[in-house]
Amino acid sequence: MAPTGRTITTSGCDATGRTRRGAAGAREAALTRDLRFVAADRGGRLDLSSHRLLAVWAAECAEHAQPLFDAACPHDDRPRLGVEAARAWSRGEVAAGDARAAAVAAHAAAREAPADGPREAARAAGHAAATAHMADHSLAAALYAVRAVVRAAPPGEVAAAGAREGRWQTERLPEAIRDLVVSARSQQPAFR
Repeated sequence: MAPTGRTITTSGCDATGRTRRGAAGAREAALTRDLRFVAADRGGRLDLSSHRLLAVWAAECAEHAQPLFDAACPHDDRPRLGVEAARAWSRGEVAAGDARAAAVAAHAAAREAPADGPREAARAAGHAAATAHMADHSLAAALYAVRAVVRAAPPGEVAAAGAREGRWQTERLPEAIRDLVVSARSQQPAFR
């Protein structure tokens, strides 16, 4: 299936992952979203089953980086709760609004994290939870998980660590969404 519309890392976020505020950010996000990641009930092409698979995959990617956050902030469970919210939404156990609240909390934990690796791991969890609200956040969850691993790697192992994490993520993609995610990632500069 060929993409329609441009792809961005996350709708409503700039290249650094910061939310664009106000009407201008909302307009830009609406104009640049990849319709393959927009829910069918919102005028896009994404069926609920695929949306739920994206949430599960995003949770798995974020969880893989979670030990980096846990080591730095062992008493802060907000990112872990974000991963759990993504999974719970994928099973139909919580509403998208509840998952979105968990995403906001995980992003708050990221802002308070003491170092780049743990910060990016918490952001991965936040985007995993936000996938319930907007499916393209799944791509950001994977991206931030890679960034977490890269930022925590020793200087001589940075490139290998990032490549290894990217392969690990791709290997865990469910077949039903593999082409969608691989195609979208190939269009993002951060994944090239």
